[in-house]
Amino acid sequence: MKNVAAIILAAGKGVRMQSDLPKVFHRLAGKPLLQHVIESVQKCGIDKIYVVVGHKKKLITDHFKTWDVNFVVQDQQLGTGHAVKMAEDQLKDFEGTVLVLAGDVPLLSSTTLNKLIDFHLRNHATATDLTANLPDAGSYGRIVRDAAGNFVKIVEKKDASEEELKIKEINTGTFCFDCKLLFEALGELRAENVQKEYYLTDTIEILKAKEKPVFAYPAEDYTETLGINTKDELAQMEAKCQMTN
Repeated sequence: MKNVAAIILAAGKGVRMQSDLPKVFHRLAGKPLLQHVIESVQKCGIDKIYVVVGHKKKLITDHFKTWDVNFVVQDQQLGTGHAVKMAEDQLKDFEGTVLVLAGDVPLLSSTTLNKLIDFHLRNHATATDLTANLPDAGSYGRIVRDAAGNFVKIVEKKDASEEELKIKEINTGTFCFDCKLLFEALGELRAENVQKEYYLTDTIEILKAKEKPVFAYPAEDYTETLGINTKDELAQMEAKCQMTN
């Protein structure tokens, strides 16, 4: 994994957690959500790890100060695309694959991450989206494929047609990218949405428009890909962890 770097997004406040703690600092099975993610990445043999921090960043940087990770600061929370762009300076001389993950998805295993990276490299992809088939796709972005099963686009729930809303395959927010082409695409992002944010998912459309090879790889176990957004979801995951241990 010498040629793979990881960017973990951990800058958000997590308003729906109704707590002043950074969302990724809430604990699951005795350790912060973010720690689970970092450990999975380390188990893949990735040593270039960049954690994007923002809200209450000192809490996080202090906790992980002895860890072999690099911190990148996102002072203004302007979306996932903007968060990843904060790592551009550190990766300007890096040529290889960048794995992008959310710091609030604690159950993603190194096995799944390795399979995603392997798929990405075998297919000479510019970008690969880790997807999951959920029983209820809820508010997640849907993965649209053509008749042959090839990836076409990610469509957000609010923009989805009735047919698209029936799709069970969703975008998990975990991606592999070619480093150079990722930052080129990030440079073209526009915040033309209600939130005035720069979305990482828009890079997929940019790369597709340039006819770059973009793929979607489904995780075998969708429960690994679930993020934590509320205290209820955290409690449910805690109960699940206790049952499996």
